[in-house]
Amino acid sequence: MLEPLLAEAAAAGARYVLTPEVTMAFAENRAGLVAVAAPYDNHPQLQRVGELAKHHGMHIHIGSLAVPLEDGRFANRSVLFGPDGVIVNHYDKIHLFDADVAGLNAYRESETYRGGARAVTAPLGEFILGMAICYDMRFPPLFNALAKAGANLIAVPAAFTVPTGQAHWHVLLRARAIETGSYVIAAAQGGQHANGRATYGHSIIIDPWGRVVAELAHDEPGVLLAEIAPDQVTEARTRIPALANARNFAPPAPLNG
Repeated sequence: MLEPLLAEAAAAGARYVLTPEVTMAFAENRAGLVAVAAPYDNHPQLQRVGELAKHHGMHIHIGSLAVPLEDGRFANRSVLFGPDGVIVNHYDKIHLFDADVAGLNAYRESETYRGGARAVTAPLGEFILGMAICYDMRFPPLFNALAKAGANLIAVPAAFTVPTGQAHWHVLLRARAIETGSYVIAAAQGGQHANGRATYGHSIIIDPWGRVVAELAHDEPGVLLAEIAPDQVTEARTRIPALANARNFAPPAPLNG
């Protein structure tokens, strides 16, 4: 599925392509990941992506794949290739979803994955790309740090569930774009998967004013295209200079009793 979609995007003139979270394999559990995950160095599928990036002469950003780590867990790793087919940078998802939900089993993403420890940017033509993955979008400080480091385009590959997607997908992504005055591009898994999960889809591109520039308003595979311009970032950040106006402050004192 990936190769023909990349070819379609290249034929339409795309210079940067983002794929969804867990592009290479959407395993149900750790056992499933063990069966399909390959070491990062000389990863056969990543090598093929590098060949495709060079063939099409464009940046290809693999939203994420599972990379085995020495402690038996995995990194949820996003990888950016340049038009020369060489890896420009990679990012390991920082925020992991650990929650106890009433009436449901506890969800412990940290039992399978190890969170990353650093925010990551990368040069991307006229832009500086900031990298995030899925659940990261609920944590504004990460996006603020990326913008302060120069990012004016932030990628958010995702595999949002249907209920959370219907409730939060658009509002969270638009908020992150508005807060940072950045473009936000989110490529999303969609539809019913072999592992039993259903994901929301709705891949989307949002401008620095929070406007939806383009959207695949469904959960089917597809290519979403838009032209973006750095001067839109400059305009938005000039009109609302929130990054420049931000101040450090002490937290409130704890209440007694």
